[in-house]
Amino acid sequence: MSKTAVIFDVDGVLVDSYQAHFRSWQQLFSTLNVEYGEAAFAADFGRTSRDILCRRLRGDLSEERIQELDRQKEANYRDIVRHDFPAMEGAAELIDSLATAGFLLAIGSSGPPENVELAIEHLDPLGQITAVVTGNDVTRGKPDPQVFLIAAERLGVLPAMCVVVEDAAHGVEAAHGAGMRCVALTGTTTRDNLAKADLVVDSLHEVTTARFKALVERPDQGGA
Repeated sequence: MSKTAVIFDVDGVLVDSYQAHFRSWQQLFSTLNVEYGEAAFAADFGRTSRDILCRRLRGDLSEERIQELDRQKEANYRDIVRHDFPAMEGAAELIDSLATAGFLLAIGSSGPPENVELAIEHLDPLGQITAVVTGNDVTRGKPDPQVFLIAAERLGVLPAMCVVVEDAAHGVEAAHGAGMRCVALTGTTTRDNLAKADLVVDSLHEVTTARFKALVERPDQGGA
């Protein structure tokens, strides 16, 4: 069989980052005297930082101000997770087992490179993830498939030989748009919202190397 690859999203897949992102937004908005509770965060979940800032601050923000606030929010996030890193259960073990089985591994995330680097530092100390794509590498966000296509290109693997692990409907759509299979992990959304994935699981412990191989070898390549 040709070279095969698994491309991981980070937030909600390798890192259980929901609460850390919520707290980092709370810290930022508290400095701006803006009340920000969990209901607001849930309503904002999945939006870009730019969208959240403009939505909550309700003013004409300059590009420089948006970037300044976004950098502070992400610095808050890294301070939180650095002291108590919230690895997704089974993430490190899955990376090890896939690498041992001969899969090539990549990250395909729209997050800041510093956040991705921190996750890799905790989850992949052996350097088994050999290609990394972050928000700095893309011009179009999910559901556009750009992030996953770049990851496949950097690995030197055909898109049809890749499986993406995602936790969001837009990520599933992006994977299929790239011509890749997709395993979707529940936790940040419901099974119904992830129903278009090729496989939906409640834990990374449910996905074995054999299941990844079966997905790649299925003859009807393309989205479900």
